[in-house]
Amino acid sequence: MTFTSAANFVTGLANPTRFLSVVAKLLPWMAGITVVLFVVGLFMSFQAPEDYQQGMTVRIMFIHVPSAWLAMMCYTVMALSAIGTLVWRHPLADVSAKAAAPIGAAFTFLALLTGSLWGKPMWGTWWVWDARLTSVFVLFLMYLGLIALNRAMDDPTRSAKVSAIIILVGYVNIPIIKFSVDWWNTLHQPASVIRLDGPTIHPSMLYPLLIMAVAFTMLFFTLHLMAMRNEIWRRRVSALRRQAARSAV
Repeated sequence: MTFTSAANFVTGLANPTRFLSVVAKLLPWMAGITVVLFVVGLFMSFQAPEDYQQGMTVRIMFIHVPSAWLAMMCYTVMALSAIGTLVWRHPLADVSAKAAAPIGAAFTFLALLTGSLWGKPMWGTWWVWDARLTSVFVLFLMYLGLIALNRAMDDPTRSAKVSAIIILVGYVNIPIIKFSVDWWNTLHQPASVIRLDGPTIHPSMLYPLLIMAVAFTMLFFTLHLMAMRNEIWRRRVSALRRQAARSAV
């Protein structure tokens, strides 16, 4: 596929009807790949050796770390969608942002929950107000706020613009989450996977973690496409209802 044909394909997806057609073909494959990745990832996670300090509790890592990564990646997708809304006025950009918010909130909640379960035996407490935990909790509140805003505003055009601006302003929290362990003294350990000098995790734990990360990523994109499809259908139904109401007057 040439660059021109690829660009034309992406541009063509701006048509909601064509987008729905492509999604209908992709979703079964994406769902199947997601299931296979989770089966392989979970099997390898349970086969991974116990940590010499943390014992079996280290296996929470295979759920907690991908959830935390996806919580940030989901907001990044929303930020890119917000740019598409404000700059290019792409018809599906706002659909993408609205569809991603509940999924991002779910991943963030899972990261907070598994982090607490992991932190109790390691730190002796369920929660501490350190920089990493606090910034992730703020991210969770941001997701909830955006969901509430989208449901509270009746005007779709105004809602899309206001939501996009708030998303872009709130994106400053993502680098704070990422680099909080480097900027401040926190209970979290520094990065151990994405490092300039290479990962510090043993391959027996690194490979299951990476497969679980890919599985979670595939899960996100599968759920995101499904949510976008549902949002398009919801908007079409709302438009038909408004048209019927105007015709009845």
